[in-house]
Amino acid sequence: MKHYKKASYLLLVLTAFIMSACTKMDDYKKKYEPNGPIIYPGKLDSVQVFSGKNRVLLTGLFTSDPKIVKYTVYWNSKQDSIVTPVTRTSGVDTARLYIPGLPEGVMTFEIRTYDNAGHISIPVTLAGNVYGSLYQSSLINRGIAKAELQNDGSALINWADVNADDGLISMEIKFTDAASKQHDTLITSVPTGLSTSLPKFKAGSSISYRTAFKPNKTAIDTFYVDYQTHSVKAEVTSIYLSNVSSPFQRATFDGRWGTLAAPWITNAAAKNKDNGVNGGYSSDAGGVINWETWNNTPVVNGILYQPTSSALPAGNYIVSFDAYSEVQSNSTVYCVAAAGGNGLPVLANLSTALGYVGMYNSANVGATSPSSRETRSFTFTLTSPQVVSIGFLGNIVGNGNPGNYFQVFSIKLYKN
Repeated sequence: MKHYKKASYLLLVLTAFIMSACTKMDDYKKKYEPNGPIIYPGKLDSVQVFSGKNRVLLTGLFTSDPKIVKYTVYWNSKQDSIVTPVTRTSGVDTARLYIPGLPEGVMTFEIRTYDNAGHISIPVTLAGNVYGSLYQSSLINRGIAKAELQNDGSALINWADVNADDGLISMEIKFTDAASKQHDTLITSVPTGLSTSLPKFKAGSSISYRTAFKPNKTAIDTFYVDYQTHSVKAEVTSIYLSNVSSPFQRATFDGRWGTLAAPWITNAAAKNKDNGVNGGYSSDAGGVINWETWNNTPVVNGILYQPTSSALPAGNYIVSFDAYSEVQSNSTVYCVAAAGGNGLPVLANLSTALGYVGMYNSANVGATSPSSRETRSFTFTLTSPQVVSIGFLGNIVGNGNPGNYFQVFSIKLYKN
């Protein structure tokens, strides 16, 4: 009998506890769920943010809950938002939203879905990078290690190596071919060892190119560097100069000495043979530019030059010449380029030339050695098109036996 009373007592206590708990739960629901239980629509799955230029692309999947009718994306601490309606199908649907007008930097986005009863999903939050003018200003065109015209008439561009992760994706080149036809070529970038051949390139012309970048592999926008001009080194000798290699053509000749044929112009001081009749040419080595001053035949401000056949375009140029020299240390011979078609400056005014380089002149005075066979060169720049005089200036002592002597085998002009 006692056991029965004890069990009854425990049952009454448990019943009272359950009733009290139910009362508290009812009070909670009345306070916090006045309209019934909270319902959360299915959230957007597999959300990604793709970087762009002052914008992003947001994507995601609706994999459940066919009752979803729209979703909202918030950013800027929820001060800005976009509401997008959704039409669900029986399968998996894709959300794809461009968000424009964003400031550059890292942006955080919050996405919530809504059903047709106004219920709101739990948030999905993620961040993405936005790129703009700061990133654009950091970009530079890919470097060109070398650009030269080839023997087959093509232009070979050797690109500078770059890092594989710098975002560089391509280069676009504009160029002119030998028939003056314009071309636009797109080159897909690889980080190292990249070369590009431009067929039938117009000698003396330049390329214009720009580089394209993506800030990351999945970015939706491409950033471009401004076009810049780059010269292509090309020999343009035959376009602007003539009678420039052995055997040089002569105008007058005495059996060994002579004068150069047109378009070369020889001043009186250069004619140190045959009582001022010949000079500047020798039949040695098959016919070369030459001064020889053995037996007291000096050359003082002797000049041999030819003007270019037409105005050289603005740009950078290289003049080179192949020569053998026994010129002694008390004498000088210069290869010179001067503005205009009226000749070269004398030694006292050499600094007014566009450019020049001295020939080897380290032979001992009164000797033929040491001697040199080499190619020397110099550069000059034109800021506007103009005719240029190119040739040689000599101030060569004449006493001594042996005296001074040299041979020029060829002259070349490059546009660089």
